[in-house]
Amino acid sequence: MNVSLPAELKQYVDERTSCGSYGSNSEYLRELIRHDQARENLREMLLEGARSPIAARADKPFFADMRQRLGIGEVADGGDEQAQSATESRGHVE
Repeated sequence: MNVSLPAELKQYVDERTSCGSYGSNSEYLRELIRHDQARENLREMLLEGARSPIAARADKPFFADMRQRLGIGEVADGGDEQAQSATESRGHVE
């Protein structure tokens, strides 16, 4: 595969590889493609999640269980209330 780039983009790629972050222009382009694939995968997962039905109510017990499973303590800044308020404002309260 050959890729034609305008001079300014070629210069940018050359600068990225010459600073030592990447061993070659090809390595840099492979990394860009991997990042693009990951971005597209994330986008698809977000869209799938947005299309799916609500699985659980994001209320205080939900976040308490989440913190317990993750092994973290209580949130002091009112994070649960903010999340619950946001959920309620979208009409997802039972």
